[in-house]
Amino acid sequence: MADLSPIQTACLAALAAHFPSATYLAGADVPTRNEADTSFLPRVRPIALVRPDTPEGVADAMRICADHGVAVVPQGGLTGLAGGAHPIEGAVVLSLERLSGIEEIDAAAATMTVRAGTPLEVIQQAALEAGFFVPLDLGARGSCLIGGNLGTNAGGNRVIRYGMAREMVLGLEYVLADGTLVTSLNKMIKNNAGYDLKQLFIGSEGTLGIITRAVLRLQPRPGCTLAALCGVGSYEQVVSLLAASRRGLGPLLSAFEVMWPDYWREATETVKGIRKPIEGRHAFYVLLEVQGLSEDVDGPRFMEWLESQFAAGLIEDAAISQSMADVAMFWRTRDAAGEFQTVLGPHVAFDIGLPVARMDAFADVCRARLAEALPGMLSVYYGHIGDGNIHIVALQRGASPQPSAEISRIVYETVREFDGTISAEHGIGTVKKPYLSYTRSAGELALMATLKKALDPQGILNPGKVFDLPPA
Repeated sequence: MADLSPIQTACLAALAAHFPSATYLAGADVPTRNEADTSFLPRVRPIALVRPDTPEGVADAMRICADHGVAVVPQGGLTGLAGGAHPIEGAVVLSLERLSGIEEIDAAAATMTVRAGTPLEVIQQAALEAGFFVPLDLGARGSCLIGGNLGTNAGGNRVIRYGMAREMVLGLEYVLADGTLVTSLNKMIKNNAGYDLKQLFIGSEGTLGIITRAVLRLQPRPGCTLAALCGVGSYEQVVSLLAASRRGLGPLLSAFEVMWPDYWREATETVKGIRKPIEGRHAFYVLLEVQGLSEDVDGPRFMEWLESQFAAGLIEDAAISQSMADVAMFWRTRDAAGEFQTVLGPHVAFDIGLPVARMDAFADVCRARLAEALPGMLSVYYGHIGDGNIHIVALQRGASPQPSAEISRIVYETVREFDGTISAEHGIGTVKKPYLSYTRSAGELALMATLKKALDPQGILNPGKVFDLPPA
């Protein structure tokens, strides 16, 4: 770490005077885990780490840094893949890990008030114990924190039914770049009193403010969860099956996941412990999940619908869950991507959005372009097709390091040609920043810059993330 400037030295002295030793760490005392998120960017040692355990503490830390003009990088569970929580040179890291806890579950309002550093899995479990359900769910549920989930507007597995993270938030508390604490912990679904300010901060990746508390809208706890893993003969039939599931299952439909055969092969033949629920080769593999009120009522309804899809020729083969263990087994085929780092080695992962009807054409073009440009390429395709989100895992076998820049260029240029988005649910951070103009117009980027300058005139709150401000 480079020598500190007089301004940085003064800032750290003010932080050290204000915060106890358990809350403030500097220099060699900063844990190595705070030097990086999960984006595989080179590690950066922050000049200090502040870990407040109250919203007021977050505000105090931000105000001290603002008074000295020192940059602040907010951090949650460090599970982000786009570099949004990655430290930058000369910055203070403000971690929310100690700002944890569930403050209230209001059964009458069906809400939960949580602190930003609470792990998602803790929130899910508390909701279940109270007879409710938090539909936001991702593979990193045990380590990701709700503040980061909201800061990136996380999606996950059940967006087709419940929407993105922003759909689950009724109220929000946040700290602005100057250290102002704004509290608006609204519990009402209907509240049109002026601007809906919380939406500025959900999905802003900590560039406009730091989320400290949130009021989450709870859903009724499902009475039953059922699933089927289906083999389908063509992408046209996948699209038809999606339409039929929306029409025939309605609000019961909670997930519609599609796996291309290249992904299926790697997931079921490479990752240890993954069982194939269905045998034989199919053009596509579809995981359908429904959540109902009663298995006695919704189970026969689901079976009747599946039988109708067999009769219509949309399903070639299917395994149907008989227990929650079966449901979990089906999901393991879809979640096997989390093991690819171990079994396939270093790779480049993509989270993109596309028009549903064009996804297979995109996959064909993208796969061919990668193979032509980089011999030995492997790219596999899967995702939440029901909400227009597809994931890609790509690697050049035997290459060290991976040609990430060239792989990214090919993928994102193809996304632009197919009128897609470079980020469906993981944010922009620094990794996708060079490609933001592929998805957002010049007018949109200018408006983003206007908002950033208005809320963070010094440019000290997570600077360099999402986009670069134009020169003054």
